[in-house]
Amino acid sequence: MAISVLVGTQWGDEGKGKIIDVLTENMDMVVRFQGGNNAGHTVEIGTSKHVLHLIPSGIFRSRTLCLIGNGVVVDPLALEKEIKELQEKGIEISPANLQLSTRCHLILPYHCGMDAMHELARPEGKKIGTTKRGIGPAYADKVSRIGIRALEMLDIARYETRFREQATYYNSIFSGKGMETLDIDSEWSRQLAAAKFLSPFIRDTVLTVNQAARDGKNILFEGAQGMWLDVDYGTYPFVTSSNTTTGGACTGSGLSPKYINEVVGVIKAYTTRVGEGPFPTELKDATGEMLGKAGNEFGATTGRKRRCGWFDAVASSYSCMVNGVDELAITKLDVLDDFEQIRICTAYDIAGKTVTHMPSDNEEIAAAKPIYETFPGWMSKTSSCKSFSELPQNAQNYLNKIADLVSASIGIISVGPNRDQTFLV
Repeated sequence: MAISVLVGTQWGDEGKGKIIDVLTENMDMVVRFQGGNNAGHTVEIGTSKHVLHLIPSGIFRSRTLCLIGNGVVVDPLALEKEIKELQEKGIEISPANLQLSTRCHLILPYHCGMDAMHELARPEGKKIGTTKRGIGPAYADKVSRIGIRALEMLDIARYETRFREQATYYNSIFSGKGMETLDIDSEWSRQLAAAKFLSPFIRDTVLTVNQAARDGKNILFEGAQGMWLDVDYGTYPFVTSSNTTTGGACTGSGLSPKYINEVVGVIKAYTTRVGEGPFPTELKDATGEMLGKAGNEFGATTGRKRRCGWFDAVASSYSCMVNGVDELAITKLDVLDDFEQIRICTAYDIAGKTVTHMPSDNEEIAAAKPIYETFPGWMSKTSSCKSFSELPQNAQNYLNKIADLVSASIGIISVGPNRDQTFLV
């Protein structure tokens, strides 16, 4: 039995979808445990490219059962659309290989309205950079104990009553703010159709995942976003609305921590961030542009251009500590192939003091000046390498330095976007 948790160790966009797809070759089950359709996990198989938002990345493996765990917030319309689009591409999806937790909280149209309203109300410099998909407001309703869960889609009369009550309540808020209100009848008809479509997939996934663990199945927990977007540990308030770290795998699925065998941390060979918030190693120059162009750094969900910078070992080592990372999956090494020199941030200068651990205070992080160590580049293509020994010596040295700085071993290396451009170490 192997039960692993895979998490992003930076600000998201580390390439988790691809690594999960590679790992699922030997997995019986893949479980999404947090986030919503703000995630964008890209998987390239041959000439086909797929971007998943809610469905676990194991869906491309015929033997793998995929669960959307209770920690995920689900937009029924978005999930219905994603399932149908994959089915149209020939991907087999049915209740036999996909289950939606009864306990998932639903993202409904008024949540998206609230998301947009909150973002507009924030002054410049304080905007979060939300995807406006209703993620935060849905989690807020969950914590406020007024949320609607997936199980209610199994009782249409109850679901309609709850939906209309909540939509009316939110319409009163929108009206008071001078915003456009929802057409409740029209919105309900769309929700009704989605509920009927999704109802066969709705199961008590807590029972499913615990039975699999007792049966000795191989299970992979799939995280979305990254450590520095975690609502507790991230660069608050520029974070997402859920726990993106290893601990979220248990609360977001119902499986006890005692079953977890291994934590895999996905880490990009440099650093990127989408949206607002501090980013100490950000490069606002030609080098940053070069990284972005070579890495095709645009959000899979939003299409937004990502901010790019050198590898930040201060942030990454703290992240690996919090997540208990055993093994690294290092992605996008090939993006660095054409750089004569490559830098790693090994400490911060904050108000004249050398700091080697990530501060809790967002303002201190924003004020941090990176202290770099410079390494010679390898100036040769790595995209066809199939093993660690095939990599140029300078690339090997760079990777070993990263592993040493974050106190974790290297298990997987990715040298391109395709499934076969990945190898074990």
